[in-house]
Amino acid sequence: QREPYCGIEAPSDEGWVQDEDSLDTWFSAALWTFSTLGWPEDTKDLQTYHPTNTLVTAYEIIFFWVARMVLMTEYELKTIPFKTVYFTGVVRDTQGRKFSKSLGNGIDPLDVADKYGSDAGRMALILGTAPGTDMKLSEDKIKGQKLFANKIWNITRFILSNIEDMDVNTSYTNRDQELLEQWKTELAKITKDIEEYSLHTASEAIYHYIWDTLASSILEESKPLLISEDVEEKQSRQKLLYTLLTESIAVLHPFMPFVTETIWQMLPYKDKELLMISKWPGV
Repeated sequence: QREPYCGIEAPSDEGWVQDEDSLDTWFSAALWTFSTLGWPEDTKDLQTYHPTNTLVTAYEIIFFWVARMVLMTEYELKTIPFKTVYFTGVVRDTQGRKFSKSLGNGIDPLDVADKYGSDAGRMALILGTAPGTDMKLSEDKIKGQKLFANKIWNITRFILSNIEDMDVNTSYTNRDQELLEQWKTELAKITKDIEEYSLHTASEAIYHYIWDTLASSILEESKPLLISEDVEEKQSRQKLLYTLLTESIAVLHPFMPFVTETIWQMLPYKDKELLMISKWPGV
């Protein structure tokens, strides 16, 4: 049996067979942005989706993957593969070690989904984690986001059970207009953070608004108003609560898509059947 041959020129004698698996992992990965779209044919997908907008990846493979994709795309297509690269950190255990099969210290996302829900796992990964920063992930953090999901359900049930006679055309009282403006200010900040890829601050802002402002403050203030004999005051607060619920759910949707989409289906007034394709609040 001959020794394998590797070189630029093919062997001169007979009997050689070229290895069919000629691309290593990182070389083939370098072709990813365009090879998945039908290249080398000039397909409609290639024309439509290349270059892509944003690549999300961990910082540890900047050279292994990101740089190689840039070089290979420029070489073959004479263009860039993507416009923006968002670098995440590495998920580690509570001792700061990388997840490893040999150590058995990893957290399986499928187990997380079964025990706590996919939304809890997603929110735990992004909350408090700046771009490019490693994070220590524990089940306690995931459990905390499960409680947040439960809180959202409780907020929704309370609001929907108290707006059955709501008049969507009613005017806001001065107090409710003030609360609405406060939310609009918060919404503008969150939107700006998302547009600038500051996803950790955006997730923290919507988390604290829903839990601390909407649930702990506004809902408590609303309880006597919802049973008030002052019709104008009651209807104004009903409309405010519904507006804050629908818009905060929409803002939370990129971070916790499953519970928010389910709640969206329960809402009596909405612009689209699916939250995923509805307009961003304030736009």
